[in-house]
Amino acid sequence: MSETVATPESAPRLPRAFWALWVCQLVNRLGSFVQPFLVLYLTQDRHLSAGTAGAVAAAVGAGSVISQLVGGWVSDRFGRRRTMLIGFLGTAAALILLGSARSMETIWAAAFVVGLLGDMFRPAVSATVADLLQPKERVRAYGLLFWAINLGFSVSTVSAGVLASVGYSLLFWINAGTSVVAALVIWRMVPETRPVSSDGSRRPLLPVALRDTTFLLMILLQVGYATIYFQGYSTLPLAMAGDRLSSSTYGLVIALNGVVIVVVQPFVNRRLATFDRPKLLASSMLIVGLGFGLGAVVHSWWGYALSVVVWTIGEIGFAAVIGAVFADLAPADLRGGYMGLAGSMSFGLGSVIGPLLGTNALEHAGPTATWLACAALGAVIYVGQLALAPALHRRAELNALAEVA
Repeated sequence: MSETVATPESAPRLPRAFWALWVCQLVNRLGSFVQPFLVLYLTQDRHLSAGTAGAVAAAVGAGSVISQLVGGWVSDRFGRRRTMLIGFLGTAAALILLGSARSMETIWAAAFVVGLLGDMFRPAVSATVADLLQPKERVRAYGLLFWAINLGFSVSTVSAGVLASVGYSLLFWINAGTSVVAALVIWRMVPETRPVSSDGSRRPLLPVALRDTTFLLMILLQVGYATIYFQGYSTLPLAMAGDRLSSSTYGLVIALNGVVIVVVQPFVNRRLATFDRPKLLASSMLIVGLGFGLGAVVHSWWGYALSVVVWTIGEIGFAAVIGAVFADLAPADLRGGYMGLAGSMSFGLGSVIGPLLGTNALEHAGPTATWLACAALGAVIYVGQLALAPALHRRAELNALAEVA
């Protein structure tokens, strides 16, 4: 990967509004108690069947599929700040309703709204970072947001178990409370950054995005990446069980993902900002594919742990640069919509395709073929991303010139 002339030491200070967004990401993840414990709450506290509880959890997922798409569209039409406030405050209200609901109709509706509003803020945050910062500063900023998310999630997964032993209702109220705190931070410290066109008009998102071949190819590559990534939460536990490793061992192994991110990210973040973005993205996705590919030759807990560490290193590079690449690619007036489409289409589709392909491949072709297929797919998207790099560079230059003008 070629490097730019920028050095970590020359990196400018990030603005106050960015750090407010960083606090929001951290606080939001620190209070993310409900979704991991939702099925347990519904079966143990509401005495629903496992199938019904799973279906309610799926309702949250159904809302999440369109959440970022809606959030991106709203942020372009009505403003980034307003979208974040609606998302955080609406999520707080929906969580309280879900925690107090007694009828199944109310539980279903509240669960869907939690999913719908819970991720609305993401494209608005990504677009605001791109609005606030120059292109050369964005990789470092997105990397810091990624670190805040993982730091908060690491703490919340430990504390949620303790709080759940006191009472599930406490999880709903604290989760809602952290959403309100995040909204207050946005209200007091984050200005509106949405670009305003000279004539006040707004282009429709889908006609522009669906004609953008470079954007659509990027989405296709990210679906491939997400297909590999979600093997860690679907196929990996089954493969480890096939090697006579317990579910608790899987829990410890997958926990390394968060630990490595929290420990390593701060030390490499500024350095990652100096690399060519499309090439770093391509290399990171290849590392993730090869990390999962190690599953073809390992059968012990430490072998799987090594695999997780390798693909987590790739994930760190991917997460630091992917937001900046899409920000460079998106037209300024449709930045939120592009971010929302990217999130909902790539990871939304990948979260469905990945588990289906992986578990069926494991059942019918066996673990060795499944993990080698992950490595092969990583190599394919690596080549595809490198081939797309010139188009991404041209688009970034054109958009930078348009913003200056």
